[in-house]
Amino acid sequence: MLDKPFILDRGPLRYLHFSADNVQSVMRHDDPVALCLAYTRKMMAFLVFNSEPRRILLLGLGGGSLAKFCYRHLPAATITVVEIDPDVLALREDFHVPPDDGRFRVVQADAVEYVARPLPREDIILVDACDRNGVSPALQAADLYPNLRRRLTVGGVLVLNLCGTLSDIESHIGRLRGVFGEHIISLPASEDGNLVALAFRTAPPVWDADQLDRHARRLESRFGLAFPRFVRKMVRGVGVSAG
Repeated sequence: MLDKPFILDRGPLRYLHFSADNVQSVMRHDDPVALCLAYTRKMMAFLVFNSEPRRILLLGLGGGSLAKFCYRHLPAATITVVEIDPDVLALREDFHVPPDDGRFRVVQADAVEYVARPLPREDIILVDACDRNGVSPALQAADLYPNLRRRLTVGGVLVLNLCGTLSDIESHIGRLRGVFGEHIISLPASEDGNLVALAFRTAPPVWDADQLDRHARRLESRFGLAFPRFVRKMVRGVGVSAG
């Protein structure tokens, strides 16, 4: 097993691998901002609940798919990315991650320690911290989910990419419920074998079917993602049977 992430180019696509059989990120050479993997597109489902966030925190850089999409499509947002692995950070330019500027920065730090700091609250927190085996073991820290909830604004949304073994996913689901209660929505990313969970500091809004469909279609037109399909697949609560 290789001990560093590496890049493979295949035709129009560039892949970030953590191991020979583990693809962490995919980028199109002709459109580096496009979200190639299903789970990344579904993590953007937070836009259903807040389409104009002002502060976004991403835990885990990878190939920068989510960071690049947010930077391009949410120009009013201030975006901070936290990545601990210097070998991942070294590939930043290979994946066209934008340079730091007044509203975008990448920080090398331990995510668990970072969210425990007394920093300003975030409208959106995206957690995509997977390693070769699934969700990073660092995210098993007992105080992580309480600290993530404290770091959210009143209407804030935490978005998690849950991957790995069934027991790993169930463990994170249990901890998520223990902190956020029933303020959770799940969205399966069956194409990638992942489960996307959205957890809310306060109860998410409730729309009738027609309102939600119109809202999703407006978002689809604006962002180019299949929001009508996303909202049809959302499930109140979260469980491994959701996929």
